[in-house]
This record gives sequence, C-alpha cells and structure tokens, in this order.
Amino acid sequence: MAEPRQEITLKCTECGSENYISTKNKKAHPERFEINKFCPKCNKKTLHKEKR
Repeated sequence: MAEPRQEITLKCTECGSENYISTKNKKAHPERFEINKFCPKCNKKTLHKEKR
C-alpha cells in the first residue's frame, strides 16, 4: 500500500512567486504548511505557504 503523500507548491507571501515544490502526508497533517525559505525574487528569506 502506497503512502498518501501529495505534492504541494510553496508560494511566497510577499511577492506571490511559486518557488518550491515539496510533498506532505495530507492525512497526518491536513493543515496548511508554512516555512521560511529563500525567495530569489525578493532576494531574502520570507514566509512561504502552501498554495491551495
């Protein structure tokens, strides 16, 4: 049986660029994923949220 992992896109909260693709287990963690990552467009670390 395969794990219920799905690809998610991470979007910068400041400029709106979709910079990263990751995976997560949506059954274990149904809430939206948030992480500080480097945004090449803003040229600094910003909060990235899971795009719906």
